[in-house]
This record gives sequence, C-alpha cells and structure tokens, in this order.
Amino acid sequence: MTGVAIIGTGRLGTSLGLALSKKGYDIRWLADKNRAAARESRGIIRHGKATTDIAKAATAAELVFLCVPDDEIERTARTLARSSVNWRHKYVFHTSGILPSRALAGLKAKGASCASFHPVQSFSRKNTPTAHFKNITIGLEGDAKAVRIARNIAQKFGARPLLIKARDKVLYHAADSMASNLFVSLFDMACALLRSIRIRDKEAARILLPLVEGTLQNVKHFDRAEAFTGPISRGDADTVQRHLAALKKFPSAHKAYQVLGAEALRLAKKKGVPPKKIKSLKRMLEET
Repeated sequence: MTGVAIIGTGRLGTSLGLALSKKGYDIRWLADKNRAAARESRGIIRHGKATTDIAKAATAAELVFLCVPDDEIERTARTLARSSVNWRHKYVFHTSGILPSRALAGLKAKGASCASFHPVQSFSRKNTPTAHFKNITIGLEGDAKAVRIARNIAQKFGARPLLIKARDKVLYHAADSMASNLFVSLFDMACALLRSIRIRDKEAARILLPLVEGTLQNVKHFDRAEAFTGPISRGDADTVQRHLAALKKFPSAHKAYQVLGAEALRLAKKKGVPPKKIKSLKRMLEET
C-alpha cells in the first residue's frame, strides 16, 4: 500500500485521511502542531500515528498532503525543505483552492513532485463520510507526475478531476467561494430579516430551508433560466420596488438585493421578460 502523511489535521485533512484509508492507502502519520488535534484525528481514522513533528511524518510516506491553512502552506513547505528528509520520489500536495503548486517550490527544488489537490466541497466536521467525496470535482494543478497520481486518487474517490492552469486558480476559487461560502452568508442574511419580524432563528431556518433545497433541485435538473423564479423573473417591478423600500432599514441586505437583482436580469431576459420591463427593473435596482 502507498504510504500517506497528512500534515494539518483539521476538518479537511482528517476527512481526506479517512477517505484515503477507506480506499486502501496506508495512513502512516497524522501531524499537527496541536498534538490533541492529531490524536483526535487518529481516533477517527483509526490508522497511522499522531505527531507534532512534520518532518518525521513526511519521512515515512510517499504521498504527503499539506492540509494547513492557506497562509501557512509556503512556510510549512520551507520548513520541510530545510529538514533532512529525502524528497526524491515523494509526491507533495497542498489542498488550497487559490494557491498554485509553486507554493511548494522549495520542496520541488529538493526533488519532490508537487501539485495542488483541491476538493470542491465543504467539510463542516472532521469525520466527514467518504461518500462526501463522490461526484464532486477536485481541482488539480502542478507537475505532470503529481497530477497523474492526484487524478488517480480523485477517480478512486468517485470524484471528477479538473485540471486547472495556475493563472486561473484565483477566479476558480472565487467562484467556489461565491457558490458556497457566500451562500451561507446570504442565507444568514435572509434569516436575519425574518428575525427582525420576531421569528426565532431556528424557525427562520425551518421556513427557508425547504425553499433553498427546492431551488437547488431545480438548478440541478433544469436550465438556470428555467429554474429562476420570483418577482424579477416575472418582471414584477411593483414587488421589487416594495422589497427595496422595506430593505432600506437593512443597508447590507438592501445592497445585496440590488447587486444580485441586477445580475438576475440576465436570467430574466433569457426567460423572456420584455426589454421595457428589464430596463425599468435595471433603473430601479441601480438607484441609491
């Protein structure tokens, strides 16, 4: 079995280690500057040893995954490059969506083959089931040999490997963040509006979740213009105007409604809303 070291035992690192273990990889070391975190992950994966010594972990593995925060990747790579580890014939991956594989340049100079391996998925807990990787996309960028290994791992997970150019990673990651991270912020903003009319937070989520889930199903199964519903999709300027007036008391929500509403006009146009109504809505949404 191929030996693996996971450096950084947070939610992604532990979930990735668990998935690799389930697919037949030999998890040898789980390294973290927080020993308790590494031990917790060892308890979840039930393979490998916990340590705070990242060089020790890397020595015993052919595949090394750096699952540390983005702002720690280059520093961690430099630390490892200065160690006595023999990097020839090792493959090193970082899991950042935004950083290119050249963040691992020090290790590449020492003989390692390097790539980025970014699962396009959210991980809210350390013991995420392996099935969470199935049918997702994993963004890959880096040395040809490392990318080939990474592609094989993605396919074993039942995921779709996507080769990305280094220069495109920032926009790729911005798209991921908008669709996932900022969606949570938008959902929280919607819940806050319901809280303002004396609906408790749990009830607000209970009201909105079926709506969100239904929308996601529509997006999954239909053209986005067809899935798009609501007043803007109908060219209902009166309702939009009333929304904007009510949201004046909530500046952030008002601004979000304006920006997203203006973007939604493209879908409304595609859906067949008459140009005169599109123009009226555009003017309304751009008013300060």
